[in-house]
Amino acid sequence: MDSSITITPRYSVKMLEKALRLYTPSLSEKPLAEFLADKCDDLGFENIRIDDVGNLIATKGSGYPRILLCGHMDTVPGKIKVRNENGFIYGRGASDAKAPLMSMLLAAASSQNNNGTVMFAAVVDEEGNATGIKSLVKQKPEIDYAIFGEPSGIGNITIAYKGRIAINLKINVGDSAHASAPWLAKNAIEESYVFTSALKKSLESNQENKSKSMMLTAALTEIKGGTSHNVTPVECDAIMDIRIPVDMNCKTVGERIATTVQEVAKKQGVNAFYSVLDETEPFEAPHTSPLVRALTLGIIDVEKTRPQLIRKTGTGDMNIIGNALNIPVVTYGPGDPHASHTVDERVPTDEFLRSIEVFKRMLYHIKRLHDVKLVKPTS
Repeated sequence: MDSSITITPRYSVKMLEKALRLYTPSLSEKPLAEFLADKCDDLGFENIRIDDVGNLIATKGSGYPRILLCGHMDTVPGKIKVRNENGFIYGRGASDAKAPLMSMLLAAASSQNNNGTVMFAAVVDEEGNATGIKSLVKQKPEIDYAIFGEPSGIGNITIAYKGRIAINLKINVGDSAHASAPWLAKNAIEESYVFTSALKKSLESNQENKSKSMMLTAALTEIKGGTSHNVTPVECDAIMDIRIPVDMNCKTVGERIATTVQEVAKKQGVNAFYSVLDETEPFEAPHTSPLVRALTLGIIDVEKTRPQLIRKTGTGDMNIIGNALNIPVVTYGPGDPHASHTVDERVPTDEFLRSIEVFKRMLYHIKRLHDVKLVKPTS
């Protein structure tokens, strides 16, 4: 590390404020990538590069374990004046997710050479189509563990995200009628509702005793049909968003969707076709992995309290990399997830600074625990 830079709390806060002043809605992250590339150079990182899609990637240290610290540079649109007052740093991205991104960078900067390899990645388009993380996965990074920087609150580790299937259901009833004689033809919008209700019932039944994070859910999110105010519709398109808990998978849920659509089409006597718009498998990190244990110990060191391991009902970048590389992945970072995307988005200054210490301690513990795992005798 450049000896002229000491990572003090003041330096850390200034770095976050500078990152927040760069306005980076999805696919406009270049100014932040260039700023981070400069800082990585100052902080002694190696192999610093900006890849084809605009992700910044840099490494620190050498040897094992190899851990990816990954955050996203983009924010939702809308500018917020950057200010530091009443114990909070305000700005677009303060919570989601520039504070987690900068705390990872500053912790990685203090990593010593014999502590393993830290790959720091600042990716693009997380709020959009996940272009950045998909590109990173295609590069097949050689890593043993990964942490995604998202606001979880300093005392929570997100160990699981649900999977997702999004479908477009197209109903065609073959004919239309004048709205004054609706009995002359079937109504595609009304039929579409029969299908979506049947799918919701089929997918969501018998879950009374489950927690929200372990429930299979189906939501009708878009519907388009009809051509005129006085003609019954021939066609209707409906989009459903289905979230899959970690004890299920896309294949079995997909089979249930196919069977239900087939049965209802036969019963109603209408043509129904559906296409899959998105398919992401659920993901959960093993609770006993060195990663979960190291981060837990890091939080205990700094916060003097045991963190909560939480399962989220959303779907994230963690699913993509965890399933593709088959490694333990968690999501963690300072900030309140409910402050994300709001008009006064902010992060507590003290929590941001403590999270840097948590990441530093985690890097210390993961080296120790990974080495222990390797020498453990096989039973």
